[in-house]
Amino acid sequence: PDAVRTFTSVDIGVAIASPRGLVTPVLRSVDRSGIAVIAAAVKDMAERAGAGRLTPRELEGGTTTVTNLGMFGTESFAAIVNPPQASILAVGAVHRAPVVKNDKLAVGSVMEMTLSVDHRAVDGSAAAEWMRAFVSVIQHPAQILL
Repeated sequence: PDAVRTFTSVDIGVAIASPRGLVTPVLRSVDRSGIAVIAAAVKDMAERAGAGRLTPRELEGGTTTVTNLGMFGTESFAAIVNPPQASILAVGAVHRAPVVKNDKLAVGSVMEMTLSVDHRAVDGSAAAEWMRAFVSVIQHPAQILL
């Protein structure tokens, strides 16, 4: 209970709302998977979650979770870390908002995300650095293909 575990792979929980309730199946080794494989796995898990066909192994573990209330129109929210995981990323809906572009006010598409971390396992500055890199990928998605 007083130790921090480290892992050799990135296993990410994906919060899925289904008619049977909220479940968080875990995608294994996403650090070694391409975006198309990950997307197909999430789709498969969502379908099986709705049918109640996820296995107990698929619902255990993970180092972080991604949760998205944006599909319900929620623009911003904070999620609570599910122990023993180290973090959770809350993703809100894309919405139109004022932005500054080339020193001029414009209307842009904005998506708010909140990263909550367990500071016993993750230093806040490391979380901020991760968030900066993540936002860069979201703003310039072609770099994920490199």
